[in-house]
Amino acid sequence: MSSSGEARAPVSPWAPFGHRAFLLLWVATLISNIGTWMHEVGASWLMTTLNSSPAVVSLVQAATTLPVFLLALYAGALADRLDKRKMLIVINVYLLAVVSVLALLVHFELVTPLSLILFTLAIGTGTAFMAPAWQAIVPSLVPRDALQPAIALNSMGINISRAVGPALAGVLIATVGLSAPFALNALSHVVIIVALIAWHNTAPAPKRTTQPIANAMLTGLRHVMHNAPLKATLLRSFSFFIFASAYWALLPLVVRNIENGGATLYGVLLTLIGSGAVIGAFLMPRLRARATSNQIAGIGIIGTAIAMVVLALATDAVAAGAAALVGGFSWIAVLTTFNVSAQTALPNWVRARGLAVSLMVFFGSMSAGATLWGQVATATSTPVALLIAAAGMVLGLMLTRRFALGQAEGLDLSPALHWPAPQVPIPEDGLNSRGPVMVTVEYQVKQTDVAAFLETIRDWSHERFRDGAFEWRVFQSAETPDIWIEAFTVSSWEEHLAQHERVSRADQDLQERVRAFDQRASGPIVKHYIAP
Repeated sequence: MSSSGEARAPVSPWAPFGHRAFLLLWVATLISNIGTWMHEVGASWLMTTLNSSPAVVSLVQAATTLPVFLLALYAGALADRLDKRKMLIVINVYLLAVVSVLALLVHFELVTPLSLILFTLAIGTGTAFMAPAWQAIVPSLVPRDALQPAIALNSMGINISRAVGPALAGVLIATVGLSAPFALNALSHVVIIVALIAWHNTAPAPKRTTQPIANAMLTGLRHVMHNAPLKATLLRSFSFFIFASAYWALLPLVVRNIENGGATLYGVLLTLIGSGAVIGAFLMPRLRARATSNQIAGIGIIGTAIAMVVLALATDAVAAGAAALVGGFSWIAVLTTFNVSAQTALPNWVRARGLAVSLMVFFGSMSAGATLWGQVATATSTPVALLIAAAGMVLGLMLTRRFALGQAEGLDLSPALHWPAPQVPIPEDGLNSRGPVMVTVEYQVKQTDVAAFLETIRDWSHERFRDGAFEWRVFQSAETPDIWIEAFTVSSWEEHLAQHERVSRADQDLQERVRAFDQRASGPIVKHYIAP
């Protein structure tokens, strides 16, 4: 496998902050996400005042996360083909309008349980379209050697806001009123709009394409299905979030079960969660230098399970506070590790779609889990639901340990650009939209090498699917047994030309191993067939 080439001096974990564009958008993103999480906590607490049923309260988190699960892939496909800066500005203007109206309704006490859920769904829809584009712009903000620390810092910022935002919301609810988190969330969108307008995007504009958006979505899904490092990360994510969702969905109910528990205690617990997350964020670079991604994730998962057990058994504020501090540290350790593992597994051309699938796993697990644990708590009790979820989390860690995180961190996924452009006499007018296209590659293989050839070319087939093929086969000639034909099909001529720009340097190494089996000095014979 190709790596980064020559050994380089380690890049400082804080080096990306030296790049103005990254710093500007990192700060703006932090503020925006703090506002988003303030909304989530404000909405959850507001629902407890409107209807305290665990099943109804948990629907607020489900309404926040369900749109991302349903729409993220479509949003990722759009982000891969549109100007991300303009797309993000439009989405934030929409969110500013929706959140402002909700803040006014909360202030004048006009919100009902149904209207709160509908507004939360509307905000979640905006988040669904924004999240893939936000995560995908990171590589365009820093040079390649600063990419990994930039991913870590971006993840750190997201997760600091995930903890700090709820903490601020708790304090504001207790001291100012329920409308305060919603009003500040609206202001946070003003900040992000100003930052996006100030950002001068130097990344090349996406190429215009005639491919239907549905084809782009399917291409993204096929890439994920044949990207082993990303699939391992997604499996590990699901096994954690489906149980960890109980921590956030049931926390307001834990507070209400503690003697003298109320908005003030809720704010204190969320402040402690934020403090634990901030401590974890600053320790993460040092921890990453001394432990593997799998070890860090394991520590975070066990820590989250312990926090949930303590919360389940807590009868006083001190025990709940200790659980909140541990939970905040553990949460950011897990989320940062998963995010870095997913980012490094994806090439730029499909990054937004791949991250969209990662977000679908995250939000889908959180949405389904919130609904599930709300029902379990209703049928049994809040402590029992938390204990069951903690046990499931530990079991999930044990069952998924063999799916390693960070498998792609040493791979060079930049375009190899080593495939020659196909020379065809067909007129170019209308050629790009024609399809499907079948490409055949003919190899002459010695009989003694057939078993090794078939094993290697089957490994190589994953590259074909990752980069756009929807069908792949290998055939042996009946008349000339040493002739083998690899055939793969893509949706159009334009899509095949895109494959030439997608194959990575890591893929190039594997392709050379396949080509080495061919006995002809001129190499394998490539032919193209286009449907009329």
